Order: sequence, then structure tokens, then C-alpha cells
Amino acid sequence: MKLMIMLGSINMALAIALGAFGAHGLEGKVSEKMMQIWNTGAHYHIIHGLALIAVGLMLAKTNGNATLLTVAGWLLFAGIVFFSGSLYALVLSNVKILGAITPIGGVSFIAGWVLVAVSAAKYLG
Repeated sequence: MKLMIMLGSINMALAIALGAFGAHGLEGKVSEKMMQIWNTGAHYHIIHGLALIAVGLMLAKTNGNATLLTVAGWLLFAGIVFFSGSLYALVLSNVKILGAITPIGGVSFIAGWVLVAVSAAKYLG
């Protein structure tokens, strides 16, 4: 539970820093399309950083006895790495094949959210 809150907090700090870097460091240096891609990565990064904190708080409510919820947290974290990370890397490198990694992160997000819902029904009922 503490680890998820820490991961969420660290990811929130990173998301804010990377969002600011995109707004101030990349503006005028990359195309408008690439800026949109960067902003999508930052947007999902922020949402899922907050989600990790929420998962940590839910775990605290269950005294850490919620295996599905722990898996959900790790899937959400993987989603950040693969979805947002691949979008950041795509913009910085302009290597288009990196876009092929993004859907792995999207599937991780979806699976993580499904497990959050199942966990809420199972453990917090």
C-alpha cells in the first residue's frame, strides 16, 4: 500500500515535470502533432499517477490483503511506462516504431481499471 502511494506520488511529480518540459522546452521545436502526442502522454500519466495513489489508499483500507488490487496497481504502473513512456520517447526521438508499444500500455490501463472495479466489489463491498 505504501509502495503504491509512493509510486503514484513519484509519477505525479514526473508527470508535472514532463508536462512542463513539453510546454516550455519543446514548444516550437517539434510539430504541433508531436506536441499533441506529448500532451496525451502527460495527460494519461497524470490520471494514472493519481490512480496509483487511490489504489494505495484502497489497499490501506484492506490492510494490504487485496492481491487483485495489488495486481491492478502494477498494471496501471506498467500502463504509465508503456503508454506515456512510449509517447514521450516517440516525440523525443521521432522513431515512429515506438508508437507500436503504446497499445501495450493502453491494454495495461484497461486491465488495471477492470481489476480496480473487481477489487472494489470484492474487498470493499
